[in-house]
Amino acid sequence: MAHAGIKMKKTFGDSLFDIVNTIFWVIVLFIIIYPLWFIIIASVSDPDAVIAGKVFLWPKDFSLIGYEAVFGHKELLRSYLNSVYYTLTGTALSVVVTMMAAYALSRNFSGKKFINFIFVFTMFFSGGLIPQFLMNQKLGLHDTVLLMIIINCVSVWNLMVARTYISMNIPNELYEAAIMDGANHFTYFIHAVLPLSGTIIAVLCVYYGVARWNDYFTALVYIRDRSKLPLQTILREAIAMLTTSTSTDAFFSAYEGDTKGMTEAIRKALVAKYCSIVISTVPAVILYILMQNYFVKGVMLGSLKG
Repeated sequence: MAHAGIKMKKTFGDSLFDIVNTIFWVIVLFIIIYPLWFIIIASVSDPDAVIAGKVFLWPKDFSLIGYEAVFGHKELLRSYLNSVYYTLTGTALSVVVTMMAAYALSRNFSGKKFINFIFVFTMFFSGGLIPQFLMNQKLGLHDTVLLMIIINCVSVWNLMVARTYISMNIPNELYEAAIMDGANHFTYFIHAVLPLSGTIIAVLCVYYGVARWNDYFTALVYIRDRSKLPLQTILREAIAMLTTSTSTDAFFSAYEGDTKGMTEAIRKALVAKYCSIVISTVPAVILYILMQNYFVKGVMLGSLKG
């Protein structure tokens, strides 16, 4: 016990390992962080400075020309509100359905393994886009807000993580005690399972929320009414209009003889893509920051084998 407080002297090899390890992880961190940082500083820099390669660590010649171009898109605000609505309602529905299914699959009943197999099977083999398209068409869901909310409602991966969390962290004795007190499955789920599952619910909110917020393909396939389009689809169109058009014959014809106007359009197109990334990413980053205290713990507890 007398030697418990004695510190081992580091050898040259230990010190060298620490130095190399630190340098390695600093480089890895830089590789991960810098592209994100560059997007932010480029979005508020003068396009000429970005073109000239003068933007490296800090913004150069502060400018909001890119944000003016993106927010100048007349449908942006409405699409932003649409995305907020689709994300909030869709995430809430997904979390509720996932937790209910996870609770059911965490119980012991006849045929449980087969039902679990059916769920897992869909992770590797799906019906495909065309059958899904035809099914939604027959159900009358094309070009509706309801489709944007209920489509891809449950992720099987999230379902399995939630099921494992419930199985491992909520003792079966609690269920037995609740049944003895006259509770049924629904009462037990509402008053016992949900209050004890705050961590995994937070994780599901992050997973589903980010997926819903970033989804542009669903609207691209199913939505024709432009008043129902989400932010990501509108941003995709705006960027395509600002960037692709600058390399077409129509673009050069439109600015024939107007060198100044052509240059300005190209400058806007350059920084607009950075601005759109910032605009679409900020809500997801904020959501993760708010939920980060629960995130790692929930993923670790829910991913262990039950």
